Amino acid sequence: MTRVKRTSVEHCLDRIDGHVAGLQKMVEENRYCVDVLTQLTATRSALDALGVQLLSERLKTCVAGTSDAHPESKQRSPTELSAEVRTLLTRYL
Repeated sequence: MTRVKRTSVEHCLDRIDGHVAGLQKMVEENRYCVDVLTQLTATRSALDALGVQLLSERLKTCVAGTSDAHPESKQRSPTELSAEVRTLLTRYL
């Protein structure tokens, strides 16, 4: 993963961490369940957005074989990489 992408992922994770902390605080404060569910929806959306970003980056760099691919990807055949992507999509979806 390139440094720019890593920074972007770290930013997303910080945002998700904030959402989870907000959920924890809301439960501790016995907040209205609709508000908690709204916060939960925001957390899930942030996780989904991160997943799409990571899957997109995986396809672009590792499967397409660009120069900034992860060393583990460089050692795998196109068939192995395709099978890996299928597995990832199955887990993610």
